[in-house]
Amino acid sequence: MTETKEKILVADDEESIVVGLTALLEEEGYVVDSAMDGQEALDKLKNGDYALLLADLKMPRLTGLQILKKIKKTGIQTEVIIITGKGTISTAVNAMKAGAYDYLTKPVEAERLKSVIPKVLEHHRLLISHQNLQQQIKHLTHYEDMVGQSPNMLSVYRMIDAIADSTANIIITGESGTGKELVAKAIHQKSGRKNQPFVAINVSALPEQILENEIFGHEKGAFTGAINEKPGCFELAHKGTLFLDEIGEMAKETQTKLLRVLEERCFRRLGGKKEIQVDVRVIAATNRNMKQALEEKRLREDLYFRLAVVEIDLPPLRQRLEDVPLLIEEFLNFFNQKNNKKIEGLTKRCRQELLRYSWPGNVRELKNVIERAVLLSPGQNIDLEVLPDRILNMDASNSETQIELSKNTKRPVLTIPVGTRFEEAERRILLETLKMVDNNKTKAAQILGISLKTIHNKLGKYREEKK
Repeated sequence: MTETKEKILVADDEESIVVGLTALLEEEGYVVDSAMDGQEALDKLKNGDYALLLADLKMPRLTGLQILKKIKKTGIQTEVIIITGKGTISTAVNAMKAGAYDYLTKPVEAERLKSVIPKVLEHHRLLISHQNLQQQIKHLTHYEDMVGQSPNMLSVYRMIDAIADSTANIIITGESGTGKELVAKAIHQKSGRKNQPFVAINVSALPEQILENEIFGHEKGAFTGAINEKPGCFELAHKGTLFLDEIGEMAKETQTKLLRVLEERCFRRLGGKKEIQVDVRVIAATNRNMKQALEEKRLREDLYFRLAVVEIDLPPLRQRLEDVPLLIEEFLNFFNQKNNKKIEGLTKRCRQELLRYSWPGNVRELKNVIERAVLLSPGQNIDLEVLPDRILNMDASNSETQIELSKNTKRPVLTIPVGTRFEEAERRILLETLKMVDNNKTKAAQILGISLKTIHNKLGKYREEKK
């Protein structure tokens, strides 16, 4: 007797076959269910967890082959064995090509059935195990709609887990293109408000008057053209989350009104007299330096402290380059599907260039680069010719420098004693490199891996120190 918890479904419009197969399988210790036509079988497969379907090829409503195709299309994890008469063996072979595990001819031989079922169930267990492993890997690399497993991103995930189910308002800081709205959505999805609205508005995209109208709404007749009342984002986000992107661009007057809503949980529409009570969690985001924004009075200090109960700083892509391969794979799959393409991957040299690039536009820039590459690639692999000029030019400059330096086989050697102060070591390296390239600052910047602006700033500092 075999020990198994896996269920088998027998589908045939001949009652004698259903009864016979059910009895045989139950004697072997399997859990067996039955269906008398194809549609009934499919309905049971959708609502139950069956490891194996034994399906007659010819049945009312749906044939065994039609069930098989629907199983494959919908992703139901059930193996299929087709049962067929001798005259339709060729059709059964076609069923195997469509994904059936095997086929049996009528009358079904008991010993043949007993020998094949353990094999198909083992195949099913391996398949499920593999899919579970894939899901675990995906869980490690995906957090809601975000992709990454670098220490910086894992820290962000832990922060979200800790605060998501609280009522605290939040500020997300980070450069443009780092995914601040994705963080806001993740917080919403992890919170008790996940079944309520998530409303997002980009503050910098709207003029002041339009922005105020979008946030608070207006009453009929509030201004010329206001022929109907209009609820604002606070009302639309009631019981849910309101995401205010680029909060640092909000006008002072609107900041004052926003502060009142945060403090009193009520507001008035434009032109309105009635106080409207709201329960909204506010998540704000900015690409500005918060300290600088506060010092320059671009953001009210009291509003900042109301919003920044928790502050999440999202790292730029250059600080988590180990996530670039994961993001490339994610975007490649996405744009392949979106554009009906079959790009398999990147050439080694192309991948190396993308990993060397500093990504000033962050994840958004990488996404755009991969989309462009998928659209322009003539072959199955993305290569250098479809990368943007800004990436290729960087490579060309570096290559040119390496070629010229290689001509000088006796490159000067600079010895710096252990214990030399860092500032002094930096100064000597910079000045000696400039001397080696005949004071060509551009070439020195390329060799040292710093910007031309940094070299000018350093030299200016050295001149000031001499005075």
